[in-house]
Amino acid sequence: MSEKKYPIITISREYCAGGRSIARGLEEKLGIPFYDRDFVKKTSEASGYSEEDIRKDGEQVNRAERFVTNLLNPVTYESASDGIYKAQKKVIMELSNEPCIIIGRCSNVILKEAGVPVFRIFLYSDLEHRLKRAAEIAENGNMDLKKYLAKRDDRRAYYYKTYTGHPFGDYHDCDISLNTGALGYEKCVDILADAIRSISE
Repeated sequence: MSEKKYPIITISREYCAGGRSIARGLEEKLGIPFYDRDFVKKTSEASGYSEEDIRKDGEQVNRAERFVTNLLNPVTYESASDGIYKAQKKVIMELSNEPCIIIGRCSNVILKEAGVPVFRIFLYSDLEHRLKRAAEIAENGNMDLKKYLAKRDDRRAYYYKTYTGHPFGDYHDCDISLNTGALGYEKCVDILADAIRSISE
C-alpha cells in the first residue's frame, strides 16, 4: 500500500467506454482495490437479493415498478430497485472507510453528499469505439448493437436521475472527464493516476 492517502475514486461511464479496464489499471498503478464482484457479493449480503439480481438490476430501474412505487406509499412499499439501491448505498459508505475504486451506482453523488473525500471520474467515448467494444463483449443477444447501446445508456441515465435527481454525465458531478476512445485506455490510466497522486496527501 502506498504511503499516500488517496481519496475514494468513483468512475461513472457510458456503456462500453472502458470503466472496468481503467479501474483495473488504476488499481495496479495506485495499489488500491477496485470493487466489482466483491461489491455485488457485499450488496447481496446486505439486501437479501441474489447476486444475479444485483448484477442485472444494480444500475437500472424498472419503469413499471417505479410507477407502482409512486402510486403506493413508499413507506410501506419498497420496490426491488429501491431495496438494492439502499443496500448498495450502505456498502458504498462502508467501503469508503479505506481508499478504493468504485464504479457507478451513483457513488460519486452519494459520497460527495456524505462529505467523503472523493475523486470523481466520468468516462465517455465516440459511438464507433463503443460499438466495437460492445461487439467484443457481445451482451446484446439478438438485438442490433446500436439499439442495445442506446438501451443500456437510457437505463443507466434513468437510474442515475431517479436516485440522484441529476442528469447523467453532468460535469458538476465529476472532477475530470475523459474521452477513452480518443485517448486510449493506457493514456487515460496514466492521466488519472498522475492527477490522483497530485491531490493526495
